[in-house]
Parts: sequence; C-alpha cells; structure tokens
Amino acid sequence: MVLSVLIAILSILALIVLHELGHFLLAKKFNVKVEEFGVGIPPRVIGKKIGETIYSLNLLPIGAFVKLLGEEKSMKDPRSFSEKSLFQKVVIVAAGVVAFWLFSIVTFMILAASSGIPMAVEDETTQRISNSHVQVVGIAPDSPAKEAGLKLGDRIVEVVSREVDKVSEVQEATEKLKGKEATFTIQRGKETLQVNLVPRADPPEGEGPMGVALSRQAFVHYSWYEAPVQGVVITARVTWEIIQQLGGTLARVFAGKGLPGGIDVAGPIGIVQILSGSLALGLPSYLSFLATLSIYLALFNILPIPAVDGGRLFFLGLEFLRKKPLSEKFEGRVNAVSFGILIFILLAVTFRDLTKLF
Repeated sequence: MVLSVLIAILSILALIVLHELGHFLLAKKFNVKVEEFGVGIPPRVIGKKIGETIYSLNLLPIGAFVKLLGEEKSMKDPRSFSEKSLFQKVVIVAAGVVAFWLFSIVTFMILAASSGIPMAVEDETTQRISNSHVQVVGIAPDSPAKEAGLKLGDRIVEVVSREVDKVSEVQEATEKLKGKEATFTIQRGKETLQVNLVPRADPPEGEGPMGVALSRQAFVHYSWYEAPVQGVVITARVTWEIIQQLGGTLARVFAGKGLPGGIDVAGPIGIVQILSGSLALGLPSYLSFLATLSIYLALFNILPIPAVDGGRLFFLGLEFLRKKPLSEKFEGRVNAVSFGILIFILLAVTFRDLTKLF
C-alpha cells in the first residue's frame, strides 16, 4: 500500500516535471535565459548550476517550476522573456499544456501496440479485444449496490454463478432477480468477493434495479503501424469526452441539481488514492489512467483563469488586441488573488478527502 502510494505521488510529480520541461525546452529554443529548473516546491534541498541554469531539488514533492529571466518583471535584455515576440511567448507558455497531451498520445500509442488499451467497448464488439469484463462506473446513493458495499471500479464476474462479460447479460440477470436476494461475484483488484443484494422491483427513474452504471471494458489491440494514429485519435476522443462530461456536470450544478450519481470531486489526496488503487488492476490500466489524468491536467491548465497557463495565454491574447502589454502591477494582483482562491479551493477539497479517509 505504501509503495503504491509512493509510486502514485512520483507519477504525478513526473507529469508536472514533464509539463515544466515543455516550457524549459521552448524557452531554450527561443534563447530565453532559464535561471532555474526546480523539481518540488521550495525551500531548496540541493541545487547545482550547470551552465547558466540552476537545477534544484526542493523539499515539497508536489510540483515543479521553471524560472525564466524577465517572466515576472520586464527586463531590457535580449534574452528576457518579456522582450520576445508575442508568438514566441505564446509558444513557450503553451508548450507546458501540449506536453500533457503528448504524454497521453505516446502512452496510448505504446499500449495500443503492446498490451492493448483498457477502454470501454460495446457489447457487440468482438474484434481486436481481450479480457473483456463488466465494470461498475457509477453508484447511486441509497441504492442496493451502495448498501451492499459495491465500489467504483469493481468488476462483476458472475451473477448467481453465471459468468458475465457484457452489460446486457448483467441487466438481463437482474431483471429476472427483482425482489430476490442474489449473489454477485466481484473482482476488486486482486480480491474476489461475494456480494449479496436485492435488485429493486420498482427502482427510481434512471437508476435501474441495482442502482449502478455499468460499462463493458476490454483491452483493445492495434498493429504497430496503426498505434501512432490511434494514440492521437484516442487522446482526442478522451479529451472531448472529458469536456462533455465536465460541461454536463457544471450545467447540473448551476441548475441546482447537484452532481450526477457516481460523480465526485477529488483533490490531490483523492487522486493519489485512485491512482495507487489502479495499480492493482495491472500496469496497462495504471498507465491508461495516468494518460487520462494527463488530459485532465492539460484541460485545467488551458482554462482562461489567472495563475495557470491558460490565464497567461488569455493575458497574451489581450496584449495582441490592445497592441501593448497589460500593466504588470494589474496582472500581478490578478494572479495573486486567483492563486489565493485556487489554494483555498485546493485546501477545501483536500480537507474533504481527509474526512473520507478518517
């Protein structure tokens, strides 16, 4: 357990370092002086200057950073970030976000050509797949599944001693078992469990007898020459699905309907828990989840809010429209306020994660 948590933390840190490496490489490309490349958040533990750049390892393993000359305050220096063209600034800032998507593309490409990509497939799908199974992807509150102790990610292996690997097979079985106690064989990581529950004869609308959302999952395989294209296609598809999901969730929240069943908000602790838990499903599932997490990070970083890359790109867009930069004082204040709000939200979600643990 401790090892899996450590691996999860290091994996997230690696994603953030990769993000900063994107900024670093493009800054070097455009001859911007990089004063420091830091792994972790200060205070600094060790640091070594190589050439003109200090490479540091810092105490808190929760991030990374690149310090560019003239990024925070304009400097009349040909190697200053502030003196570069608007196009070069945009490319340097956007490089970090692009790095997240590139990681996903490469990861899905490798999985496609090797073990296969763990993903949702239709019940009718028979080609290119292996290890198909039915997985719980949503649980309604106060439902038979919730009361029986089912968890997100559980695999339904058998229903009353009948093997199942399609969603329709589980649905057909539960329809026949309405009002009767039934035994479900569940695979949870490396454990195989027996769970007893009574499918409801008259369930609430949209919940079904068990009160779960199910998905048929399988490993989808591609040839080596198809894999690069599929890496791009699957990354684009997952990106669009996340955008749709987030849009639908926000629409429900603003309409006062709350979060959909099975949807929850996780902070750093929750993400580490999910990531470490996915290790029990095997390396392909772990890497697939990490690639998906990378897409979430890309989308978050491209949001037009200050204190993230998207906010910086927004300010550069305003600079293009105004034909001159914004006031450094104004931009600094907006960034400081936004950073404070983000920290507050982060602490609130982290506290919520901690209450779930204890």
